[in-house]
Amino acid sequence: MKLHLHHAHPWDVSPQEAIAIQERLAKLVREEPLAGPVRRIAGIDMSVRGDRVQAAVVVLDFPSLQLVEEAVWQGDVPFPYIPGLLSFREVPPVLRALERLSAMPDLLMTDSQGRAHPRRLGLASHLGVLLDAPTIGVAKSRLVGTHPPLPDEKGAWVPLMDRGEVIGAVVRTRAGVKPVYVSVGHRITLAQAVEYTLACTTRYKLPEPTRLAHRLSRRDVTG
Repeated sequence: MKLHLHHAHPWDVSPQEAIAIQERLAKLVREEPLAGPVRRIAGIDMSVRGDRVQAAVVVLDFPSLQLVEEAVWQGDVPFPYIPGLLSFREVPPVLRALERLSAMPDLLMTDSQGRAHPRRLGLASHLGVLLDAPTIGVAKSRLVGTHPPLPDEKGAWVPLMDRGEVIGAVVRTRAGVKPVYVSVGHRITLAQAVEYTLACTTRYKLPEPTRLAHRLSRRDVTG
């Protein structure tokens, strides 16, 4: 599948240049209702081993959550590890993996932040703006923000706040288990992002798209 990138930019940049790119692209993120039905959801994750990266995409039918397609891409790590700039390390390999799919899914779900980022452009938002595609960030840990107490029952959620702004949601996907941090990547509302995260969650803490993508990203597929 050939990808069309909107607002393309160089990747071999200094940290200062990367921050400037983030600040520019963050202004392009749109929180709005989904434009159409969701029939296929892609989970996206990647693993780094030394100086090598493996990006993985798993496409599931929705709402059955049956596996439709998967793709991986392996290569050199393109950018150093710098907190807050992980999308410059991870988006290029993810794009290469997405190119190996037969068609673009209706919704992308990443194991990362979306707007719940100091500059409001985590990986999910960066990827969403480049592809102009509906995208959700579902992270296992909080990068920024505060929130009120979260009820313990499955499905409960509270807003994640930063500097007086709602930047995401803290979501309990299983009772008695630490929450996940859901935020808008691009072209979806926060309520819809929470809804699809919960609809894709079965008996595990993580929703199936990103859980399976994480597992695939760590699998030895070279042999």
